Amino acid sequence: MANILVIDDDPAIQLVLRRTLAKQGHLVSLADNGYEGLKQAQKDRPALIICDWMMPLMDGLEVCQRVKADPQLSTTFFILLTSKRSLSDRVEGLDSGADDFLAKPIELAELQARVRAALRLQQLTQDLQVQKQRLEDELSEASDYVQSLLPAPLKHPVAIDSCFIPSRQLGGDCYDYAWISPNHLVVFLLDMSGHGLGAALPSVSILNLLRSRSLNGVDFHQPHQVLTALNRIFQMGDQGDKYFTLWYGIYNLADNNLRYASAGHPPALLLSKHGAETKLERLKTPGFPIGMFPEANFTSHSQRIEPGSQLYIFSDGVYELHQGDGCIWGLDQFETLLQDLHRSKDSQLSTVLEKLQSQNNHAPSFNDDISLIQLNL
Repeated sequence: MANILVIDDDPAIQLVLRRTLAKQGHLVSLADNGYEGLKQAQKDRPALIICDWMMPLMDGLEVCQRVKADPQLSTTFFILLTSKRSLSDRVEGLDSGADDFLAKPIELAELQARVRAALRLQQLTQDLQVQKQRLEDELSEASDYVQSLLPAPLKHPVAIDSCFIPSRQLGGDCYDYAWISPNHLVVFLLDMSGHGLGAALPSVSILNLLRSRSLNGVDFHQPHQVLTALNRIFQMGDQGDKYFTLWYGIYNLADNNLRYASAGHPPALLLSKHGAETKLERLKTPGFPIGMFPEANFTSHSQRIEPGSQLYIFSDGVYELHQGDGCIWGLDQFETLLQDLHRSKDSQLSTVLEKLQSQNNHAPSFNDDISLIQLNL
């Protein structure tokens, strides 16, 4: 029925446990000490380990700690065999990772009952692990799909690079940039509230809606009309209390004019040469996030773009980075970083990301989704 490992330096106890468990149909392995037991466990990967607490060389607590620290054995049910009965001893055993205790002298009926209970729990744990792995695989596939929807870098006539780093496998950010006519480039970035699948699904839906330009009666060259139409369609009460921020712009290559509007989104940052200095401008219009208020108003602004300028559009996860002192690295610091890189002519997107990783204490993941678009105009 199950593979069980018994670790005990007492041959008599080994014999009793092996006979009793074998009668129940289990396959029983034996080890005389903790070192042998660990080797046997790594080889057999048993469903259950029954281990004596007091043994020479390595006691049962250390065996338990090493078993639970091994990713291949961490779900193995571990029973400590002991004559210790005090509360403090049991607390110490539980803190070491033990799942249950079996008192000496051994009562065979109790042994059989505890083994049955242990194997039921171990099977449940295994089933949960399998389901967890299946869910992770499906989320990974969904993440790959979302990544495949995002645009590739552009080289000409405007150079655009971008990145998306979800804080989990799936995030709520989406963006796009594309030429909707020979002279008009649309670029937008949205940040859906929340994380995971619940944020990714509506985010992708809005991405596809904007790409297909399927908003009836909307002039997609007028950003405020786009935001107004989206706000009419996506209200929190109808979308599971989800809202999103959005920055939407149209760049006219013929006259170097950028027309833009934002809905509760961080400002886009425009960097240009101003004599020997780098000039930075925040491009943002007033407006609530989309989905909060049906009567919300949105406006469009225009900005002339000087040749050689850089435009950054991003989600707030780019600059809301938790620091070691408990403070948050903010938008002002991000602006300073971009200005410094622009002055040093080392503002490739990869360099910006390296600096952000450094500000994030080189942690393996960010606290929020990271979306960043860089346009060289």
